[in-house]
Amino acid sequence: MARHPRGVVGAIRERPKSFVLTFLVVFAIVLAFLAAMDALPEPLAVEVVSQPVSGSQTGVAEAPVRVTAETIGLDVKIENPTSTDVKVLDDSLLRGAVRYPTSGMLGVDGTVLLFGHSSYLPVVYNQAYKAFNKIQNLKTGETISVFSAHKEYRYKVVGVRLADATEDVIELPSDGKYLTLVTCDSFGRKTSRFVVTADFVGEYALP
Repeated sequence: MARHPRGVVGAIRERPKSFVLTFLVVFAIVLAFLAAMDALPEPLAVEVVSQPVSGSQTGVAEAPVRVTAETIGLDVKIENPTSTDVKVLDDSLLRGAVRYPTSGMLGVDGTVLLFGHSSYLPVVYNQAYKAFNKIQNLKTGETISVFSAHKEYRYKVVGVRLADATEDVIELPSDGKYLTLVTCDSFGRKTSRFVVTADFVGEYALP
């Protein structure tokens, strides 16, 4: 049997390796040429289309934590109870103004309804009893600011009135952003009270 010289056998074994190496070099050259000519296919693009939302859904609802009105020296913290039970609400009034649980929130359409005590005694141990003492002195066009943890929401006074003791309905429109301040002796009794209404002006991020 004839035998191949050792050199020939070695050459045969090296051919597959040489072929693969040559193919890779040629492929790389062709790829570089196509890239230079901008002839490579573009990557698949995915288009994301945002659906517009309307009304109150465009904002983020925030709970109020403080209300101020510079012209009357008002600066009161706001409680946010979740229950409409009279005892719970009256207890919250002892710590500041109260946002009525079913009323609107800041940042979205609706009416934010805030209640606060008023007392004209010369000496009051708990200052919460004087929270809304002077809201009847607010004038049309004056500014009331309500703060969340992140923003200031400004409202312009549009009306101040004395509600009769027999009146137990306060309108809460939801076709825009509104604010209503109400003096209150107790949620459990019908008493004469001052009602201040205001329209939303704008919101501003806190520093």
